Amino acid sequence: MQRHDYTGNGLKINGIKTLHVAVCAAVICLMVYLRALSCDFINWDDPYYVVENPAIRLLDWQFVQEAFTTTYMGWWMPLTWISLAIDYHFWGLDPFGYHLTNVVLHVVNTALVVMIADQLVGHLNSAHPENRRVKGVEVGSEGVSLPPCLYSCVLLLAGLLWALHPLRVESVVWVTERKDVLNGLFSLGTIHFYLRYARVRDAAGNNGVATRNYIISLLSLLLSLMAKPASVVIPVMLLVADWYPLGRLQAGRLRPVVLEKVPFLLLVVGISLLTLQFASGNQILVSFHDLSLAKRFLLAGNSLFEYCKLSLYPLGIINIYLLPWPLPPSYALKTLVIGCVTCFSLLSLRRKPWILATWLSFVLPLVPVLGFFQNGPQSHAARFTYLPAVMPSICCAALIAAMYRRVAASSLCCLRLPFVFLMLAVPVAYGVETTRLIGSWKNSETLWSRVIAVQPIGRAYYLRADYYLQQGRYPEAADDLMTSITMARKADYPEIYNLHALRGDALNRAGRYAEAVREFSTAISLYPHPSYFYHRGLALQALGRQEESDADFVRAGKETGAIEWQKR
Repeated sequence: MQRHDYTGNGLKINGIKTLHVAVCAAVICLMVYLRALSCDFINWDDPYYVVENPAIRLLDWQFVQEAFTTTYMGWWMPLTWISLAIDYHFWGLDPFGYHLTNVVLHVVNTALVVMIADQLVGHLNSAHPENRRVKGVEVGSEGVSLPPCLYSCVLLLAGLLWALHPLRVESVVWVTERKDVLNGLFSLGTIHFYLRYARVRDAAGNNGVATRNYIISLLSLLLSLMAKPASVVIPVMLLVADWYPLGRLQAGRLRPVVLEKVPFLLLVVGISLLTLQFASGNQILVSFHDLSLAKRFLLAGNSLFEYCKLSLYPLGIINIYLLPWPLPPSYALKTLVIGCVTCFSLLSLRRKPWILATWLSFVLPLVPVLGFFQNGPQSHAARFTYLPAVMPSICCAALIAAMYRRVAASSLCCLRLPFVFLMLAVPVAYGVETTRLIGSWKNSETLWSRVIAVQPIGRAYYLRADYYLQQGRYPEAADDLMTSITMARKADYPEIYNLHALRGDALNRAGRYAEAVREFSTAISLYPHPSYFYHRGLALQALGRQEESDADFVRAGKETGAIEWQKR
């Protein structure tokens, strides 16, 4: 059987450079995400990260020092803060520039995914088709030998399946998630240069080239951890790749391959300890007193199930999935399903090792956000799939190509054209849904209106009301806050007094003073904050009840500012 002129190192595939395929995927990704450039900041963490963040306003040496030596919002992410400060230096508070940076980073990451696919799939494709084992690893009949044209299609499809999947939208279009795309750049760089190192080292090639790739990979890991500490599992992911498809974990080679990871592990341990120190000091992580280990396992199982479901059926994606309390019985059932999938992967170890390798590459990057280190009210989030989705996308592209080869070689060769259309339909469908989903991030109103349409929750009504207040749409804000109050009352929400006070403020601004007095009175009965007396005094004054308003002004003292969210 003929061998193709593929070397697995990003060179030519029958005259077509892998880099050209990567650029093609990147351009398609850019065209889809151009719509994001017209999006605004949203009232969900963007104020803390950018709009109201004084730390990024002055880009100087003192700021750089503080970015590396202090924490903000409980996280040590110096490169993320520096990147946002650079954007502010050039764009001020124009959201266009921030979205442009996010999109460009995602486009570059798309090209990197293609290059990683070239390293992984190319390693199998360059083996002798007659030899069904690659360096001691059973390949099976999944189609390791691909003609050049089909091989380039696999690389393109792998990049597009990852880049255009609707689960990527949150990471790219939400300015706050700069940390995702920036971390993705360096995480993917770590994997890419490590694979290059492994290829040169195993081929007994230029030791200088191998060392250079190793050092670049190590530095990339350090930079990824400085952007977001979620890449702590990368050393283990590299070991998975060493096992399959690289086949480096063989007798006699196990120790040196594991020792290669020691510098990576030292970096990870150091940054992890630093991050946990910052997180514990800011009380970001949920304590085991509030969430037991057993419940954390159920939360992790449910999250994995939801990530798998949304990956296969990416419709109805929203930006917030709140953790229900108490945990519903369905969490136990979903955890059982995930356990069965894991067992199936383990049982397929000998005959189809790619199943376990893909499953591990998907699960491992999710471990830091699965609930074992719960750091917020969310049960799961689309943004957490940015790095975990890379290997499944590459695997899916390779499987589709293998299926096509089987169809083409069988008596059903007449189905080749329909199969090609089906193969094209998947990234096209992703692109259409992604474009539609980007539109929901246009501003805070469109974002929370989508959440309300898909899964109405009290917080969505409150945050849409917050946007209406900023826009001077006071009656609409009052209506949304009333709905939020109703939901909060059913859930026995302890800080419901804030919603009553905010609704009183909206009614005050709308000129509905009698209703405003009732809302502030309710808020005061639950939590008598001085600012509530001041704003109720304003409403009483507008109603001509001067004696009562004067009494409220006395109780307010010096509290004459705007209504703010209060904690007991």
